[in-house]
Amino acid sequence: MIIVLKPNATKKQIAHLVEKIKALGLKPMVSTGVERTIVGVIGSEDALRVQPLEVFPGVEKVMPVLKPYKLVSREFKPEASVVAVGGVKIGGKHVVVMAGPCSVENRQMLMSTARAVRQAGAQMLRGGAFKPRTSPYSFQGLGEEGLKYLREAADATGLKVVTELMDVRDVELVEKYADMIQLGARNMQNFELLKEAGQSHKPVLLKRGLSATVTEFLLAAEYLLSQGNFNVVLCERGIRSFEDQTRFTLDLSAVPVIKALSHLPVVVDPSHATGHWEYVEPMAKAAVAAGADGLMIEVHPNPETAFSDGPESLLPGKFAALMKEVKKVAKTVGRTL
Repeated sequence: MIIVLKPNATKKQIAHLVEKIKALGLKPMVSTGVERTIVGVIGSEDALRVQPLEVFPGVEKVMPVLKPYKLVSREFKPEASVVAVGGVKIGGKHVVVMAGPCSVENRQMLMSTARAVRQAGAQMLRGGAFKPRTSPYSFQGLGEEGLKYLREAADATGLKVVTELMDVRDVELVEKYADMIQLGARNMQNFELLKEAGQSHKPVLLKRGLSATVTEFLLAAEYLLSQGNFNVVLCERGIRSFEDQTRFTLDLSAVPVIKALSHLPVVVDPSHATGHWEYVEPMAKAAVAAGADGLMIEVHPNPETAFSDGPESLLPGKFAALMKEVKKVAKTVGRTL
């Protein structure tokens, strides 16, 4: 349920309404927009039949939310959200680029990659310290050592760190080093992990599951917002289909669909989606044209020796060339890069 307040509703009236909602055993979520304030109500709405909220001072109207996801919907927040990661804003006019290796392999490699992507125009450094792999015998990441390398490289270059959290036991550890927590595709419906990340003070990048519908994706994001973390960015990274010429099928239609349904920013990962470096640039340009608020791109100084995802990783020079081409597309759709 959504409670729309009058434009002239006072802070005292809002506070009174919030306290009454809590007294009914419900959870209020206040969203202050450009023109007015909206209060989302989470929980069993049976209590509201006894105490109608339309009669409270400052309330204009009370509306049910018909969609299964409430807080991520445009009904709850008509204006598009902008998520701040340090000084980097995702969701505005500027298209944010997150770049770096799939996994953190060693300090020297990460430092050289960070410098290269920063020089080319990236604003965030991506890299996995914990790696979910199909085979238990594959490289699983450096753990805290990798997190330390990420923090050092980011501080040396002015980049912000986004890295994956895989286990509820590692929340505090990842928070210590990262500017933004990533929840990978394989954990999109790891509900306990979603709840923990929802209680974090760090922004969250949530990737779409390998076979998830848009509705399931938005419901996963709802877990995060329902725990109080509204600094959530969604990432389309390709879904499984019958096609075998690419690693996954990049669902670019999801970008405008999600933006129509939700106020959350959307970024696209063309590297994981295509699985081939030569397809990354055209899909990156297409993503920006489709309205993506950011890109996540894998870059490695020597893809042939990469511990993971070498075939889809761009050489630093290729990444710099991609940035120049994507900048042209961004300009034509009224964005900057």
